[in-house]
Amino acid sequence: MSNKEEKTEEQNQSSWKDFFYNPRNGEFMGRTASSWALILLFYLVFYGFLAGMFSLTMWIMLQTLDDYTPRYRDRVANPGLVIRPKSMEIVFNRTVQSSYNQYVNNLESFLQQYNDTEQEKNVACPSGTYFEQDAEEEKKVCLFRRSTLRQCSGLSDPSFGYAEGKPCILVKMNRIIGLKPRGDPYINCTAKRDSEVQMQYFPGEGRFDKMYFPYYGKKAHPKYVQPLVAVKLLLTKQEFNTELVVECKVEGSDLRNNDDRDKFLGRVTFRVKVLE
Repeated sequence: MSNKEEKTEEQNQSSWKDFFYNPRNGEFMGRTASSWALILLFYLVFYGFLAGMFSLTMWIMLQTLDDYTPRYRDRVANPGLVIRPKSMEIVFNRTVQSSYNQYVNNLESFLQQYNDTEQEKNVACPSGTYFEQDAEEEKKVCLFRRSTLRQCSGLSDPSFGYAEGKPCILVKMNRIIGLKPRGDPYINCTAKRDSEVQMQYFPGEGRFDKMYFPYYGKKAHPKYVQPLVAVKLLLTKQEFNTELVVECKVEGSDLRNNDDRDKFLGRVTFRVKVLE
């Protein structure tokens, strides 16, 4: 019995060795060197062909793209609205500076690009007309000075009204390449409550001047800055310690502002609560 077991073990070891390399017929793992070479050649040609096809299709697709304008823009034909400070819930105590510092710092940081030192490099464009530059290789930018925002510029009042409980909110439209809004677009904000909340707009009447349109894209228009509208909430003591829901919309143009599927399309809603 022991001899048979020893022979069986030797045969198993021999079969495993022959599988990896059989010296009798020169096979390695069941195939000869020429068989392995043909298989490797086949896969080399096959995957080389796939890689070539992929590279060709990618090259053809890239030839159809424009470095300056996205090919498909049908889903972003209308801009959304965003606010600064960058928060949908603005809650602070007007008597505690640390409670509103984050909002003030956010506004100050955002408005740095609108300082005179930056804007003096831009062009004083004619008001009320589109600033079209299709033929120009280097697109110019219409200046927008932060002083246009007056009481909400942070120049005369570094607290942007937060210290007195009358906070400033900056509203801007998202950038859409080639957008030329018809009519005379302006921002209109309303508070969702029974009594009317007084608001003040800067520039006057909260208008977006046409001279800031169209936008030609980040590559062609790298120094472009969006026009802003500042909304100053003139809250009274009776309106302190109460949460206000404010909705701002772009009105007076063909821009959409009532799409139920997108609450930021042409409008923005935020909450404000001033404590004392």
